[in-house]
Amino acid sequence: MRSSLSLCAALAVSLGIILVAGYPVSPEEEEYVLVNNKCQCVTVTSRFVPSKENPDEEVLERNIRIIVPLKARENISDPLSPLRTKFVYRLSDLCKNCEPVEIELGGAIHQAQQGNSCEEPQTCYTYDRNQCYSSPVPLLYHGEVRHVPAALTPASCFSE
Repeated sequence: MRSSLSLCAALAVSLGIILVAGYPVSPEEEEYVLVNNKCQCVTVTSRFVPSKENPDEEVLERNIRIIVPLKARENISDPLSPLRTKFVYRLSDLCKNCEPVEIELGGAIHQAQQGNSCEEPQTCYTYDRNQCYSSPVPLLYHGEVRHVPAALTPASCFSE
């Protein structure tokens, strides 16, 4: 119980700076999406709700939705790899923003990046529709078996 309470407190502190970057779930609702990571199946939202202690005050409520994909493979590009049994979610990795932005310093324009460790590849628990995944498939061609890469997510592999 204490570990989950400390996780929630750590989330509240770490996501405090991201609140301004959220976007509304729908026009009539006051809930904002802070993180929507389709690769790791995580959505973090926040909204203001009346306080239980004082109904005249509003407090910030954050919700974390994690979907653990069933039958996910260790290597999602290899349908024969063993099933994944360990899923690791680091809030700092989910919330990092690696998109470069231009800032002006001393009269000159510089490219800056808000996240660190952006060069490291992201562990994906399901297919990221923006990335092309392929797997070798045996193909019989003129009596010879050749292994040819076949697209597992064709929409991202052939879109322009």
